[in-house]
Formats: sequence, structure tokens, C-alpha cells
Amino acid sequence: MSISSIQNVGSSSSSSSSPQLCRQFTFSEIKLATQNLDESLVIGRGGFGKVYKGTIINGNNLLIVAIKRLGATSNQGAQEFWTEVNMLSNLRHCHLVSLIGYCNDEEEFILVYEYMAYGTLEDHLHRYRTPLSWVQRLTICIGAARGLDYLHTGTGIKHGVVHRDVKSSNILLHDNWVAKISDFGLSKICPKNQQTTHVSTKVKGTFGYLDPDYFYTGKLTRKSDVYSFGVVLFEVLCGKRAVDRSTDEDQSALVVWALDSIKEGKLKEVVDTNILGGISLRCLKVFVKLAKQCLSKKPKQRPLMSEVVTSLESILALQANANNTLQPAGMKYFARQALKVILPYDKNSGIRNQTLHQFDFDTINVATENFSEANVIPQLKTYASLYKGKLQSGQRITVSRNHYSSRYDILMNEASILVKLEHENLAKLLGYCIAGTTLFLVYDLELHVTSDYLMFDPVCTSLNWDKRFKIILGVARALLYLHRDAPIRIIHGDVKPGNILLDENLKPILSGFLELRYLDTNQIQYIGSMLSTPRHYKSPGYTCYANVSTKEDVYSLGVLLLEALTKRSMSTYLSLHEYVVIWLEGKLPNTIDPRLQAYSSCSVTNIFEIGLLCVQEDATVRPTMEEVVSMLLGKYVSLNFPVSKMRERMTQECSGGNFVYTV
Repeated sequence: MSISSIQNVGSSSSSSSSPQLCRQFTFSEIKLATQNLDESLVIGRGGFGKVYKGTIINGNNLLIVAIKRLGATSNQGAQEFWTEVNMLSNLRHCHLVSLIGYCNDEEEFILVYEYMAYGTLEDHLHRYRTPLSWVQRLTICIGAARGLDYLHTGTGIKHGVVHRDVKSSNILLHDNWVAKISDFGLSKICPKNQQTTHVSTKVKGTFGYLDPDYFYTGKLTRKSDVYSFGVVLFEVLCGKRAVDRSTDEDQSALVVWALDSIKEGKLKEVVDTNILGGISLRCLKVFVKLAKQCLSKKPKQRPLMSEVVTSLESILALQANANNTLQPAGMKYFARQALKVILPYDKNSGIRNQTLHQFDFDTINVATENFSEANVIPQLKTYASLYKGKLQSGQRITVSRNHYSSRYDILMNEASILVKLEHENLAKLLGYCIAGTTLFLVYDLELHVTSDYLMFDPVCTSLNWDKRFKIILGVARALLYLHRDAPIRIIHGDVKPGNILLDENLKPILSGFLELRYLDTNQIQYIGSMLSTPRHYKSPGYTCYANVSTKEDVYSLGVLLLEALTKRSMSTYLSLHEYVVIWLEGKLPNTIDPRLQAYSSCSVTNIFEIGLLCVQEDATVRPTMEEVVSMLLGKYVSLNFPVSKMRERMTQECSGGNFVYTV
């Protein structure tokens, strides 16, 4: 990338000024990818306009993307658009969001990015109030810092890049909470070989994050980004917005409030209460010292981003060491309570409170042969490690190993549910063990694998159609029990392959009761991240704070049905409307996973259609779980199948009718 190519950015709106390193889309392709800019696909809004979730053809695959369309009233324009195209076309790093392409057709300014399933850091800190652990927050900060360090010094060109708008809403989160820097519309190039070199420019950025020295002098340096990142560090630590106009004036500016509080000796009072019990005092002091250095009034006194990365990595190591020697207050409380799990239920229900057995560490250590690798249960993605084991009595068990960063209150919630439920497709909890900052949950069964490992790992070929059907049917029966027959009726809220455990006979065991709600009251016992589950398992209208019904579980099971039949996951390749197109155009045989081996085409078609019924956008017309189980068992159930609505949406042609299942 030449310096002239950046300086001339925005001088022309013609696509000829753009590089050839990313794809140029036509506006027709954009409309196709977003189903004609369907409002239901909007996943973000801002001063620039709207962001849509879309699907594009990428080689032989379909790829989920984020499509940002500049609005007519946007405060950004052609210059910012071409700046971002040029910047991201020439910069590639695992902690920078990737630009797939752009559209400048029909006077449109549209950018197409890789899709970040977990949204923005701002969303999780302030909008969803996701209970991110201290270790998770540190890891996110390290990733963002590495991205900025690459911009400043590692681009391989003579001049580094100053982002100029570092803030929590411009830190996107990918799978496993990997942080990526985004939004390069205000970026500028700066010489990277001299610390004092600056660029004089019109001041732009976001108040609350804006470097005061840059604001007053107009001199932009890499240290301006360092200041903004220091604000983000305090935002992550305190859980407060950079500017919060809803609070008292003396607390509205985060930096001023935090620094004044620390100066007054109120260090612990500035820490987000969600992480206070999980952060060591030494680690806290070093982190605050780093954040204060980033916020130094004089740019020369601020560290380089490379130094920030090193410091954050050292802080993470400090915390890891502390976790091996200290037991947080929350875990002590957990131990004192001995898991006397009490759920909100009718006092006349006759259900008694129960206390779980507390195992000593030596017992489960011997049972798992010192947590031998040979006893690890294969899984693709998880927040805990699973081990097979055998007690001295000969009883087969499964041990879930959870570090404190997983939050004891989440685990206590799952324990409190399982101890009161009895169903062949639900795990029976025997007890627990606490060792240092690790919580072990002990289950009365021997598991062998999780269903996501068998379904989505390309090297696994052992899951044919008969086995997949039995897994789906078992999960459906477990959900029906929770919805209708359990002593305390429950909406699971987190149905996905990673929460379906399998024993040696591949009998499914439903787990993961982290987002449950009580069906009678819709009371939220605990909500993890709205995005702790991949978003495609949630219905389009789902929000973690609104009332939901059992139809949310029906939707998630429908996604499982569709994925179990095909060779692709909705999270990576196919969106819902692609599945509808497959059905409408009779292309199901070409999409079936070849690992299904022998199967009845009629049976598979009927199951596929059951899946489509379950994932209808209107929850009121989805079947109940009782109806789903009946259909899976081949019973006759007459339901309205919205052929006309689907065909109109996919092909703009109207047709319709009723659909009767005869499996």
C-alpha cells in the first residue's frame, strides 16, 4: 500500500480508485444477500446507517456476512468509505475485522465484512450486561491491543496506521470471544519510525474516548489511540460507559470519576461487582496502573501499544497464578451453601429441597486417573472440560471441570435444576467438589462424546441417519418433559449440539441449563450471554430480557433437525432462507450429508419439513413440543404450512395450502 493511495482516498467516488484486493459487489448482489434489505436482518444501527446480516456466495459455499450500508443522513461520507476500503484491503491480521468487499453501485456506499457472531464489546458490557469474567475481559483487551499494535507498527509499510476512533463499540467479538478492531473510516497513516512525529488534522473521534492533547492541538499520533484504549481498559474494569449522561454530573465521565475514586483510596469501589470476587488485588493494582499510564496527559509518557500488550499478558499470567493459590469469596459461599438448591415453586407442590454430596478431590482424581487425557470426552466448543471416570464402588461417572472464570452462580444454577429432574435424557447429578478455584460437577453416567463433535467434525463418520434420528428424538422428549411433565416446568433456552451429551450407546443427554426460565412465571433464573449460544440457534425475535415461550426451544430444535440432515451448519454456510429454497426447489437430495448412509428419502424429507415448521419466524404458528414428538414418531398431525409466504419471500410467487404429515 503506497502512501499516495491513502492520501488520495475519497478524491473520487469511482470504483477505479479502489484496490483489487477485495471483491466489488453490485447493488443487486447486496439486495439478494439481504433479501431486498429486509428490516428483520438488521443487526446494528449507528450514525453511519444500518448493518444487515446477509448471505453471499463465496466460491462453492454460502457465507454469512455483515453488510454496512451508509445511510442518506449519515455523518460519514465517501471519504470515510474509501478510507476504510483502502485500509482493510491492505491490512490482514487475526485481530482486525476482515473486509470481504464493497459496493459503490447506484450511488450506494456499502461495505461487506466477515460476520462477528458475538457483536461488540459495548453490547456485552452495557446492553446485554453479559457476565463476562475477569479472565475473559483480560483476554478481549489483549486481542484488541494486539490489533492496534499491528496497525501502529506491524503493517509492513513505512507508515503505520492510527485508528483515531478506538472505543468499545469498535471492538467486535468473534467465536470464543476473539477481539477484532473494526471501523477504519477515520483512520490516518502516520510515520512509525519516530515517536514524536505527528499528523496535523481536523479533530475527529468520539467524546469520552478522545485524547485531550489531540483535541486541543490537532496533532494526531499513535499515542492518541493509546489514550482511547486506556478509556476502554477502565470501561472493561468498571462496567460503566465512557460517558453516562443518566448519572450524576460528577460521575458522567468515566475517566474523571475512576481516577478521582482511586485517588481517594476507593480502588475496589470502581470495579464492576460482577468480577470483584474473581480478581486478585495485585492484579487489580497492576491493571489500574497500566490504564492510568495510557491516560497520561502528556503523550510521551504513555506506553506504546506493544508495551500495553506485554503488560496485559503479564497481568493475565498474574491472575492465572492467583487462581491456582486463592479461593474466591464466591466459591467459598458456594461451599458453605453445600448446594442446598432451592427453586421458586409452589409450597404445596411437595418437592423437598435437596443437598448434593460433596466429593473430596482425591476421590475424583483417582476416578479419572489424574484427569488422564485418555479419559477426556471429545467436544468441539465448551466452557468446561469433561472426563470419564469410575468410582471405587465401580460406579461409572462423568466429571465436569469448571474454572472460576466460568462463574460459580451459573454452575449452581445448572446443579439446582438437575437435582430435581428425572428423565432418561437428562443427566442425574451426584454431587460436586471444590478445589482451589475449580468446581467439579459429578454426574451419574458415563459419557463418551458431545453431538457437535460427531455432527460437525469432518473426520467423524460414525453418525448415520438412524443414530441422528434417535438423538433428535431423545432431545425432543427431554424438552417435552421440561415443558409439560417436570415437577417445575422449564423453558431450556439454550438448545444446541454442544449441550447434547452422548453415552456409549449414543443415547442423548440434554445439559446446559444456563438460560432457563420457569414456564409458569417466565421468571429468569439466570441469563448467561444472549450470544453464549451461537445466534442462529435463537429465533429472530429472541432477546434475553423479554418474555419467551416454549416455542423458543422448538425453534432451536428445528435448527438441529435441519443441520442433522445436511452437510452444513447454519452458523457458517446456510441461512434459514437457503433451507427454504432447498425445499421449494426440490434440491434436498443434493444437500443431504453423505455420512447419513442408508436412509429413506421419504422419511428424511418429512423430517426436513418438520424442521422448517419449527423455525417459522412467527412463534405462534410453530408446533408445540408435544406435536413435534408426535410427528417424529410418525403420528398424523395437521398443521398450517406457510408455503405461500415462503414462496413469496423466496421467489415473489404466491401459492399456498395446508400440509399434513404422514411420516
